Parts: sequence; C-alpha cells; structure tokens
Amino acid sequence: MTSVTAPAMSVEINGKISGKKIVLASNNQGKLKEFFHVLSPLGISLHAQSEFAVPEAEEPYFTFVENALTKARHAARMTGLPALADDSGICVNALQGAPGVFSARFAGEPKSDARNNQHLIQQLAGFADKSAYYYCILVYVRSEHDPQPVIADGLWHGEIIDQPKGEHGFGYDPHFWIPSLNKSVAELTPSEKSQLSHRGQALRTLLEKLA
Repeated sequence: MTSVTAPAMSVEINGKISGKKIVLASNNQGKLKEFFHVLSPLGISLHAQSEFAVPEAEEPYFTFVENALTKARHAARMTGLPALADDSGICVNALQGAPGVFSARFAGEPKSDARNNQHLIQQLAGFADKSAYYYCILVYVRSEHDPQPVIADGLWHGEIIDQPKGEHGFGYDPHFWIPSLNKSVAELTPSEKSQLSHRGQALRTLLEKLA
C-alpha cells in the first residue's frame, strides 16, 4: 500500500499529544486520507501503521468498540507508540443493522467495495425501507496497556440508493444518499465530508476529549 505521510509537526492539546508520534491502526487508504485531511493542518504527527510494517489486527468481535480497541492495542504493541484506531461501517435498518462490523467484507474475501455495494443492493431488493446510517468509533491509547483509552463516536443518517452517484469517497459512499443535501456522500468534497461525516464527528469529539 502506498503510505500517506503527514507533516512531522506537533500540536499542543493540553500536553496530551504534543510532540508525539501517533500510529494510525489502519491500512484503509480512504480512511487514511480522511484522517490526514483533518489532523495534518493541526500539526499532529500521524503515521500509518504500514510505515512500521504492522500487519492488520484480527477483528473477531461483534461490536465496533471491541474491534477498535483491539486494533489500537495491537498497533501500540507493535510500534511502542500511542495509537489511534477506527472501527466503522454502515448499518441498514431493513437488514437489522447489517452489515455493521462486517461492512468491509460484506461480500466475502477478498475485500471489494464494488462487490460489497452490489451485495448490499441485492440484499435490499424488495424492501421499501432504505434508511441506513454510517457509524464510527475511535479509540486512542497511550500504550498497549493503557487502562483509560479515550473513546469517541459519530453517526450519520441517510438512505441507500440503487444507482451509484459521485466520484469521491470510498466504500459505500456512492450509494449512501443524504436527503437534506440531495447528494450522495461520493458527491461531496473532502472538506464537506469531513464536516458532516460520522468519522469527522468522532474526530472532533476525540480532540475535544484530549483537550
């Protein structure tokens, strides 16, 4: 994977992460771009776990928070650095919350956004209710055994559309419609998405907690 790098600057947030390297426990290129888009201007020295040859952690749990905590502790253990992990997905009401934590592999292995979207549309065929929401939870740990991880989450409501719209974003974004904007998420600019999205909400809450 091509590594995304951020400026090696520091930021003073009440001393919590000032001057520290933080490893991002993800190999998802789309997520990496969104994190760096928000955090780089703040001068936070954020580094993808791929820079340290950290393999992906297992995600054996049925809840977002357990998977995020597992990934954060794994990255911290492998690098010796504070770590930030994200676990997120799309939850469709007609499917009782599926795909949820299985969003990245909804259509099976290997992971494929195109096949996941196709599978979702097939699963929703015949349902009148197309409502759904994106959910993101972030976990920040100072070390592998941090007894007080900092946790923040965000939620973004919308609905699923059959035909993809837009060229931006990743994952389910072309099929995730925001009625109030009359746009899909993939039609939003990166700045618009970071202001509104589940991940943007969670990031702002996390930074407030660190402050």
